[in-house]
Amino acid sequence: MLDSLFKGLFDSATAAHISVTNFLLCLGFSLVLGAVMALSYMYRTRYTKSFVVTLAVLPAVVCVVIMMVNGNIGTGVAVAGAFGLVRFRSAPGTAKEICALFLAMGTGLIVGMGYLGFSVLFTVIMCAVFILCSHLDFGTKKNAAKYKTLNVTIPEDLDYSEVFDDIFSEYTSDYELERVKSTNMGSMFRLTYSISLKDPKKEKEMIDKIRCRNGNLEITVSKQDNSTAEL
Repeated sequence: MLDSLFKGLFDSATAAHISVTNFLLCLGFSLVLGAVMALSYMYRTRYTKSFVVTLAVLPAVVCVVIMMVNGNIGTGVAVAGAFGLVRFRSAPGTAKEICALFLAMGTGLIVGMGYLGFSVLFTVIMCAVFILCSHLDFGTKKNAAKYKTLNVTIPEDLDYSEVFDDIFSEYTSDYELERVKSTNMGSMFRLTYSISLKDPKKEKEMIDKIRCRNGNLEITVSKQDNSTAEL
């Protein structure tokens, strides 16, 4: 009984062509599973309407493509090239968005091959993983308040190489000078540091000491930028 649920629609040797009934069945399955995947992605996640609509419809598109290719290698290569062109006309997304798109394509691929039982099982497992990770905030950096990006403006006559080392040694467990940029027609330098505070509550105390050192020029403290980690 269990094996019959996971049997493919096109496994039979007599299935030389795709019937209208099987076509509509696979298309309906892919649309339903796409909607389920889109709903699970929306759980405690920032999203746009265009992305969730794409996530809901993409499995149906892939399903139809796989059914129409039906083992033709040349057609499959042409379709893969067409999908590749879409990538260069799209804005880069986050790692989570790219993963969701791959999962939607995988669901459509399984349905297109006729394995409806496996497609449901795959979708249920992956949606459960998505919801669980979002619920537990899996991957959230612990003690995120300690990690900061510090921008300090100093006059040009101040040697920036070791000017704040004693202050950083007192208030941070780790620091690194990321960038030096001249500003105000070359009369000032803007220094960018990545720092890890020993105690986030002493952030203002550290800033006050830096102000005394840089002549009360502009100082900016912000959350550490992790955009380079995104795909």
